[in-house]
Amino acid sequence: MVQPAISDDLVTFDAFCDLVEDGQKADLIDGVIYMASPDSKRANSLNLFLGNLLDGYIAAKEIDGDVFISRYACRITDVRAPEPDVGYVRPERVHLLHETYMEGGPDIAVEIVARDSRTRDYNEKYDLYRAAGVQEYWIIDPLQKRVTFLRLRDGEYEEMALDGNIFHSEVLAGFWLNTDWLLSRTVPKAYRCLQEILTGSK
Repeated sequence: MVQPAISDDLVTFDAFCDLVEDGQKADLIDGVIYMASPDSKRANSLNLFLGNLLDGYIAAKEIDGDVFISRYACRITDVRAPEPDVGYVRPERVHLLHETYMEGGPDIAVEIVARDSRTRDYNEKYDLYRAAGVQEYWIIDPLQKRVTFLRLRDGEYEEMALDGNIFHSEVLAGFWLNTDWLLSRTVPKAYRCLQEILTGSK
């Protein structure tokens, strides 16, 4: 199959990798690079918290999936390569993980909304992750005190219902989150919350 030509004014994935310095978070969306502003302390804490919870959970359950935290690109097409704040990849898809990027999208993508990323997180990345087949898209918006958990069904995202303030993942069986953890002024300790998840206490 002949691939369509890419316009000279669009940035390709290879150029994106060359142009963005190591350690700088950025997204390539439809051939345009969007550089992220420096993390706030709260956003950084949430990023680490969710990454540690997911990584700790799959380790405890001996699930051979993988978790990555921002600054790791997901190559969807040659002009689309987002870097989710946190990503989870199922065991049967870990072969798509390369040293510096993933081929395709993760099974769970998490974005922590910042002032400069709100439009991208709720619009462009919504469309991008949906088209890429990302099964769950979690949008954590501490500024608006809002959390949105989306599940892909028949090619479209629908919002997942909460059990009170508890979210249950369908992609990662048995994993749940208390939304109070995500919206509290001080992010709780991941280890304590992981113990609650593992023991089923809510």
